[in-house]
Amino acid sequence: MKMTGAKMVIESLHQEGVKTVFGYPGGAIMNVYDEIYKQNHFEHILNRHEQASIHAAEGYARSTGKVGVAIVTSGPGFTNAVTGLATAYMDSIPLVVISGQVPTAIIGTDGFQEIDAVGISRPCTKHNYLVNKIEDLPRIIKEAFHIARTGRPGPVHIDIPKDITAEMGNFEYPKEINLPTYKPTVNYNKRQLKKAMTAISKSKKPLLYVGGGAILANCGHEIREFAKKANIPVVETLMARGIMGHDNPLLIGMLGMHGEFAANMAAYETDLLISLGARFDDRVTGRLDEFASKAKVIHVDIDPATIAKLVRADYPIVGDLKVTVEGMVNTMGDFEFNDYTNWVALLKEYREKEPLRYIDSNTVIKPQWPIQRVGEILGSKAIVSTDVGQHQMWTAQFYPFSFPRQFITSGGLGTMGFGLPAAMGVAKGNPDKISINFTGDGSILMNIQELMTCVESNLPVITIILNNNYLGMVRQWQTMFYENRISETDLSMQPDFKMLIEAFGGVGYRVSTKEEFDKALKDAIEKRKPAMIEVIVERNEEVLPMVPNGHALNEMTLIGDNNE
Repeated sequence: MKMTGAKMVIESLHQEGVKTVFGYPGGAIMNVYDEIYKQNHFEHILNRHEQASIHAAEGYARSTGKVGVAIVTSGPGFTNAVTGLATAYMDSIPLVVISGQVPTAIIGTDGFQEIDAVGISRPCTKHNYLVNKIEDLPRIIKEAFHIARTGRPGPVHIDIPKDITAEMGNFEYPKEINLPTYKPTVNYNKRQLKKAMTAISKSKKPLLYVGGGAILANCGHEIREFAKKANIPVVETLMARGIMGHDNPLLIGMLGMHGEFAANMAAYETDLLISLGARFDDRVTGRLDEFASKAKVIHVDIDPATIAKLVRADYPIVGDLKVTVEGMVNTMGDFEFNDYTNWVALLKEYREKEPLRYIDSNTVIKPQWPIQRVGEILGSKAIVSTDVGQHQMWTAQFYPFSFPRQFITSGGLGTMGFGLPAAMGVAKGNPDKISINFTGDGSILMNIQELMTCVESNLPVITIILNNNYLGMVRQWQTMFYENRISETDLSMQPDFKMLIEAFGGVGYRVSTKEEFDKALKDAIEKRKPAMIEVIVERNEEVLPMVPNGHALNEMTLIGDNNE
């Protein structure tokens, strides 16, 4: 079938089953947008900034497990999108991002809105393409989706010159992929698995250390089953929240810089660390030479480059996490496990001795309280997105996550401005859930223009601003480590957020008491419109526990310590 390159893009997305595309038009991608106008295969959501287009596609992908799709133009359109690509790359999120490029004959001449998009995107994508011939376009799009969703997922970038989108060519969408150099290992090595299972059965204090790869591999059920059958305690990273469910008796909590005392002590005392889809990030490990220093390490990951990259793996296993944990469950009968009851009881004692907590107040709202309250009222009815900062850590600590993909946050890159557009993608992909975005008064202003997209596209995101008039996390470090030199983190001069969202066409609330918050949340849920609740909170509250930079996980600053 003969068609233009622009129509090939649309038809290829249709063949991939894409239902939602986020984007922003411009000169170099205009032919594709003309075809978007003519089609009815998918909905296009017009963001107000290209960075937000990528984050919205991420929120859609992170919450649904599908490949997110975004389309932007050349030059500044693409450079605006780079932060989104880097955010997705760091957290291994499957995206296909299509950018327009100047015509082939102009490439390299510093033409209007020309930039080396492929060169720029190379360090922050799983793979990228510059389309040189129209006959390559269907194959490239097919490969892009395959690469994005298989192996260790990630964003794939396709740069298409404008003349290619205008040219006519034969369209035949490939049925099969032929990538001889790209063959992710799905099936684990049985001999390695047997060695690992033997080590587990002989250990006295085994610990499951579960990372974001468990979410990506959709293996929450398998991990819960293995943990229960073997009676092994579990710690989750920031990116794995929801894998076990908040009320699972074997969940010891989140570990890391702002992890729970019991979880960090579990990693300190374990004699066998079983890493499932985790990459030993520095915010998790603390001082690396002290991390799980008493333990042998089993490291399971689909990406062989991740294994032993930072911590020596005594039992490395390359393979799909879901397949591998299924193998662990299925072979349990071949081994006689120790009784880990005392080990689990010890960690529960640690949780009781030093639980996650804060000192509540009757005169001012503590920032942890609205998060707990939303959890009490909505629980599993909500999918929760965050920006980055103190509110992000408090959300990870205090929201009762019940299922995988319920917590949407920028972990690896730590991108302020992520929360609102990501929550839009959540709302689009999960109409049966309430999309909540916890943010700070610093982060929210970085993509505030997306309130217009929410209103125009009828995306009923409820944004809750925990307003302490600070860049809170940076201020916390300045207080704790820079002798209280508060350098450029005071945000006392801020807009009236209630008036601001009302100007966009949404509904706004400003609250300073618990009763006002309950009333505002109830009203926002009932209205099913884009809403913003500004909560005036205690300005100087710290995120605790905290492992100071360069310290081991057992060297935590806790509530009530003198240097709080």
